[in-house]
Amino acid sequence: MPVYNYTALKNNKELIKGSLEASTHKEARELIRKMGYLPTKIVETNKSGSSTEKKADFKKIKKMSLGERVEFTSTFQILVQSGIPVIEALTFIENDASNKKLKSVAQELRRQIMLGSTFADTIARYPDVFGQIYIGLVRAGEDAGELEKTMERLLELLKKEENIRSRVVGALMYPVFVILLAMLVTTVMLVFVFPAFAEMFDTMDKELPWITKTLMDAGVWLKTYWPAIPLIFGTVIFGSMFLLRWNPSKRIIDKYVLKIPLINKLIQFSNFSNFVSVMQVAYDAGIPVVDCLYLSNITLTNTTLKDKISLATTDVQQGKHLSVALRATKAMPGMILFMIATGEQSGRLGEMMYQATIFIDKTLDKVIDTMTKAIEPIMLIVIGSIVLVLALALYLPLFQSYEI
Repeated sequence: MPVYNYTALKNNKELIKGSLEASTHKEARELIRKMGYLPTKIVETNKSGSSTEKKADFKKIKKMSLGERVEFTSTFQILVQSGIPVIEALTFIENDASNKKLKSVAQELRRQIMLGSTFADTIARYPDVFGQIYIGLVRAGEDAGELEKTMERLLELLKKEENIRSRVVGALMYPVFVILLAMLVTTVMLVFVFPAFAEMFDTMDKELPWITKTLMDAGVWLKTYWPAIPLIFGTVIFGSMFLLRWNPSKRIIDKYVLKIPLINKLIQFSNFSNFVSVMQVAYDAGIPVVDCLYLSNITLTNTTLKDKISLATTDVQQGKHLSVALRATKAMPGMILFMIATGEQSGRLGEMMYQATIFIDKTLDKVIDTMTKAIEPIMLIVIGSIVLVLALALYLPLFQSYEI
């Protein structure tokens, strides 16, 4: 009987390694799960104990954007579902794709498969390119002999993710643009307009209001040290990006952003939209619930929600019902929990999770519409406040000059 070396997660945290005997790759995975571990890599060994995985010269392939992954998966899914073998499907993409990156990806995947690897094993070597969710679902589809259905499900997931991302980015683009434009206009006013009034204010022989004096000094400083202007803009932009990505600051931001009205709903429903969709697709593909939670948790971008779902994954691994474990986190909306609990009790978990995704999408649409409508008056208040401050700074000295 073949021997398999494996790498797995213990208690969803500790990485362990070991070996076992099994008839097939699928049976080895099931045995590892029965031991309470979450398998991440399984490799068959030969009689001498060395891995049968070929030590070929695996070339690096460039990371694909979400749109490129959608294009690759769409073409590959259509070809495979039409009965075309995997190698021929990859050859078609290699020869006929309009995107050079997709050509190189298909070429390298085809080369490795021809050396004896499976499609799942090949893409597993590139987690940064395809992602753990993509790899996990493809492996489950290959094991179940349903690669065509799996690729169709993956395509739906990728399109859904692309749609959600475009809607959220679209909702946030307007305020970001307005804020940057306001910063630019304010800078121009300080550098060019306020200094022009300096001589006139000097002739009044009166002490300037503090707001005028502050803005005049800022304008003089910026005009004297003008190279600092792009540096300030760059520091603000890249500093904000760094704080949003640096783990300690991101954790703090993710924690408190969930307490802001309306924003918290946008974050919550946009995160759980992908989470529940992956759960539903993975469950329908025959993946165990614990593994479904592990794959779904990868989609969460908010670290607070991710940590809470990780605790739920551990609870499910220890024997708790999915709905009970998720309810204990107090992170998921009540309606979704109710649907999951109903699905567990009726034996229709996959169907109820699908209904939950429909509910989340409708709710997310309403949240984005409400947020878009709320942003417009907020931006008017912000712009109006900036204009008011600049106008007061310019006209208060003139009003003082008319005082007797």
